[in-house]
Amino acid sequence: MGKTLVVGAGGVSHAAVHKMAMNADIFTEITLASRTKSKCDAIAASVKERVGVEIKTAELDANDVAATVALIKETGAEILVNLALPYQDLVLMDACLEAGCHYLDTANYEPEDVAKFEYHWQWAYQDKFKEAGLTAILGSGFDPGVTSVFATWLKKHKLDTIRQIDVLDANGGDNGQAFATNFNPEINLREVLAEVRHWENGEWLTSPAMSTKVEFDFPGVGVKNMYQMYHEELESLSTHFPEIERARFWMTFGDAYIMHAKVLENVGMTRIDPVMHDGKEIIPIQFLKTLLPDPGDLGALTKGKACIGDIATGQAKDGSGEKTYYIYNICDHEECYAEVGSQAVSYTTGVPAMIGAAQLLKGNWKEPGVWNMEQLDPDDFMDMLNTQGLPWQVHELDGPVEF
Repeated sequence: MGKTLVVGAGGVSHAAVHKMAMNADIFTEITLASRTKSKCDAIAASVKERVGVEIKTAELDANDVAATVALIKETGAEILVNLALPYQDLVLMDACLEAGCHYLDTANYEPEDVAKFEYHWQWAYQDKFKEAGLTAILGSGFDPGVTSVFATWLKKHKLDTIRQIDVLDANGGDNGQAFATNFNPEINLREVLAEVRHWENGEWLTSPAMSTKVEFDFPGVGVKNMYQMYHEELESLSTHFPEIERARFWMTFGDAYIMHAKVLENVGMTRIDPVMHDGKEIIPIQFLKTLLPDPGDLGALTKGKACIGDIATGQAKDGSGEKTYYIYNICDHEECYAEVGSQAVSYTTGVPAMIGAAQLLKGNWKEPGVWNMEQLDPDDFMDMLNTQGLPWQVHELDGPVEF
């Protein structure tokens, strides 16, 4: 159905490319490119062994627009799936515009020198993509991504409006490491240690990182401490569903993770500005990344489950008044590893990236412009979650959350 160029060769890419190869009727030809071609070759070898599908590989500096344009034209790619770093979103969108290629990513753009997670840089491309007749789909991971589609599905089938929404992300997996992040350590720590923002009554309210903790009993995972954070889907959901009075994001962390993150921050290891070391300029958080375990190597070690979903309250479509629904997926780390060789955090991002790209290639989401997931029809995406390894459940709760 379509030729696809995937940029980036980390854990998420490993999962996404395996799932693309398992859907060869949609992804007729796959090219995987990154700065380190050997990483692409290793994923390609795994795909060949597990799925029996040949994929092409290439070396690419994603910051080089001309090189990306040349590779898009060489491969004949209809869509570029950006699974590289979010710092590279804009240059890859520029390349797609120049080459006439559709675009999809899993995380919003952020400047490398400022931990600022906002969509306005990418939303500014709306007219360019419309005029070019091209589609750009933003944030097709799980959170953001599936959590936004969950909200849209609730609005289409259960609720006329959403008054408040909480996105809850629990990882109950254990990898036996003293300290390790579930995805790229640099991006993970920038997110976790950023100032908390949430949307309430038409404005952004702020609080210090890790300052709001709530205990919650997650389906399939159990009771965990979750901390309020800022996450980019809060911006897009509050923009595209203007009736939302309150939108918050929560993620679980163990005490050991919190302790390590605080110590690393206190001693300056999470700084993102350059410092001089032994006569050379380094960025501490990038040096730290080289010391920490590679999340892509943790699949075989990780056991347990993850549960991610939304709790949304609003007016019911059937006129029965206000109702609250909890819609979520439970994902097993060991089952993910058995299927594609990835732990659940990579799987829950990589599979929705594949499904989002499939929606475009199938023609369901082929609308010129720049779109967040909640702006697009949810039904076929939700159906594919059920058939592609991320089945979901929805339950009515007794009332709104009390935390």
